[in-house]
Amino acid sequence: MSDFTSNFWSVYVAGLSVVSILACLILLWVTARKKVPARSDNTTGHVWDEDLREMNNPLPRWWVGLFILTVLFAAGYLYAYPGLGTFAGKLGWTTHGEYQDEVRRANEALEPIYARFTAMPPEQVAGDAQAMAIGERLFMNNCAQCHGSDARGSKGFPNLADGDWLHGGTAEAIKASITAGRTGVMPPMAAAVGSPEDVRNVAHYVLSLSGSPHDSLRANLGKPKFAACAACHGANGRGNPALGAPNLADNIWLHGWGEAAIVSIINNGKTNQMPAQAGKLTEAQIHVLTGYVWGLSNKAQPVAAN
Repeated sequence: MSDFTSNFWSVYVAGLSVVSILACLILLWVTARKKVPARSDNTTGHVWDEDLREMNNPLPRWWVGLFILTVLFAAGYLYAYPGLGTFAGKLGWTTHGEYQDEVRRANEALEPIYARFTAMPPEQVAGDAQAMAIGERLFMNNCAQCHGSDARGSKGFPNLADGDWLHGGTAEAIKASITAGRTGVMPPMAAAVGSPEDVRNVAHYVLSLSGSPHDSLRANLGKPKFAACAACHGANGRGNPALGAPNLADNIWLHGWGEAAIVSIINNGKTNQMPAQAGKLTEAQIHVLTGYVWGLSNKAQPVAAN
C-alpha cells in the first residue's frame, strides 16, 4: 500500500506528461528538418499493395498548425489544471470541489421541498406520507448498506425497527446519532473478570439475564464476577443509554448469541462505529431521516391538515 502513497507516482505522472509534450515537439522538429530526396515522379519510392505510392509532399500547413496548437493547449491545460503530479494547477480546480458544487446546487434546488418538514417535530414528520417517501430514499442511499433495506440490521449492525436502542430511541437521540455518529467501545474484560473459567461463568450469567439457555451452576458462580461489568451495563444488566452499553436482559444479541460469542467479547472487547452524516446530508435531510427512523419503531403523530 505504501507504493501508492509515496512521491514516486506523483513524479512519475508529472515526468510522463512533460516527456510526452516534449516528444511531440521533437517529432515535429525532426520531420520538418528531414528532407527525403524526391524522384522524378515526386514520390519517395515507397510502394504498398503493388500500386499505392507515397508522394513526397510536405505536411499541410493547417495540419502543422493544428499540431502546434494541440501541444500549446496541453501545456496550458497542465498549467491551469491538475495533471503534473501534486501540482494543483493555477485555477485551483479539483474533482472534489466540482462534486461539492454540484451537491450544493442540488440541495438548493431541493430546499423548498424540505422547508415544509423542518417546521414539524420528527414525530409529526413520521406521519407525513411525502416526508416518509423522501426519508425512505435517504435511508436507502445512506443507511441501508449497514442496517439493511428493511432497517432490521444484521450481526454487528443494530435493528432500527424493534425499539431496542443502544443510545436511546427518542427523536433527539436518533438525530444526534445520525448527525455526529456513534462509537461504541467495550474494552477487553477478561483480566477484570478473572480466570478463563470465571469468564465462562460470567457468560452463563449474562445468558441467564434474558432467560436464554444456560448452565445455572455456572451462572450462580458468575454473578459475583459480573460486578466488573456492572459499571457500564448496570447491576441488573439492563444497560445504560448514556454510555451506549447494551441491555443484556432483553434477549437481543447484536454481536451473536451463546457462550462462545459472549466469551469472545469479554476476552477481546468490541468496537463498533457509525459514521457521522453531518458532512453528507443537510440539516433538513437529517431532520426528515430522523422522522423516518423514529417512525420505524414508533407510532407517528398525525400531521395537521394544511
